[in-house]
Amino acid sequence: MQTRAAVLTAIGKPAPYAASRPLEVRPVSLEEPGYGEVLIRIRAAGLCHSDLSVINGSRPRPVPMVLGHEAAGEVVDVGPGVDRLQPGDHVVCAFVPSCGHCGPCQEGRPNLCEAGAEANARGTLLSGARRLHAEDGDSLHHHLGVSAFAEYAVMSQHSLVRVPPDVPFDELAVFGCAVMTGVGAVVNTARVPAGALVAVIGLGGVGLAALLGAAAAGARRIVAIDVNPAKLRLAETLGATDVFDARDPDVAPQVQAATGGGVEFAIETAGAVAALETAFRVTRRGGMTVTTGLPHPDARFALSPALLTAEERTLKGSYVGSCVPSRDIPRYLEMYRRGRLPVNRLLSGHISLDDINDGFDRLDRGEVNRLVMVPST
Repeated sequence: MQTRAAVLTAIGKPAPYAASRPLEVRPVSLEEPGYGEVLIRIRAAGLCHSDLSVINGSRPRPVPMVLGHEAAGEVVDVGPGVDRLQPGDHVVCAFVPSCGHCGPCQEGRPNLCEAGAEANARGTLLSGARRLHAEDGDSLHHHLGVSAFAEYAVMSQHSLVRVPPDVPFDELAVFGCAVMTGVGAVVNTARVPAGALVAVIGLGGVGLAALLGAAAAGARRIVAIDVNPAKLRLAETLGATDVFDARDPDVAPQVQAATGGGVEFAIETAGAVAALETAFRVTRRGGMTVTTGLPHPDARFALSPALLTAEERTLKGSYVGSCVPSRDIPRYLEMYRRGRLPVNRLLSGHISLDDINDGFDRLDRGEVNRLVMVPST
């Protein structure tokens, strides 16, 4: 079938993207779903810094590629062997498909699926296939098994979680990345207990979701740190008890003074080495620093190993919020229904597929939290 999609043809084009147009919205061919695959009508897709990192070259991926990994949609058709879904189902996309057979999957850690990671690095579906093709017939790469900046997409059934039909698609979309990653970093990776001291460094969509997760977990004090005053003001309305400007060279001593020696859990979501350094510095003795950020692969973080021993510190990575998507997305949706995770307040507005480059300019300038693309189909 034919569909329209936003194709990234070259990495590293300069901003403003409305002028350089790294994403070309054009017709592409989409094959029928193969074994274990599903055809999805994309109903909403969030613009995430992970997409921006591919555009600007911080996270190199094979091109040409149809971008987009945080999305929700409706099942249109299923291929042979699909036993989890049927046409009409509403679904949230999970950007690491899980094979169910490798070591991490068998240990209950599908976010670290080896086959899923290999497929994502190659720009294929979990099966190894590429179902997207340019008008000249050349294959296009899939982004993290999803490729949601399109009207339709084919994905593995293992990239999809069926959800109830009563939540709007634009709100559902953010559960696929921002909520899974941010809330999951708090409740799964850090296991923040009620009454804890928590800091969130970086207030994009993931960071704000982490803040909501800390509030839902019952943290008694939540410190928000960012360079954007507007996001700090928003953080205060979402549960932050203290806000600090990350541009202040004394921000770490200020947080330490305000919290009596630092926080027990610091969650870094900015994907920048400076942010991780700040997160580590505001973590108290015996505390845990969790990073969800993905800076350029060549970036390096320097620390004194003696601190890990002498202060019993923990520095821990969190990928996809250490989530089991089929378990956690329904849990977080129920928390949203009960008013404990007001993720709808993270939404900054909607754009069409044709406005995708302008949308990434707005994200790059820090003007939005979660901008949602809604295809005009």
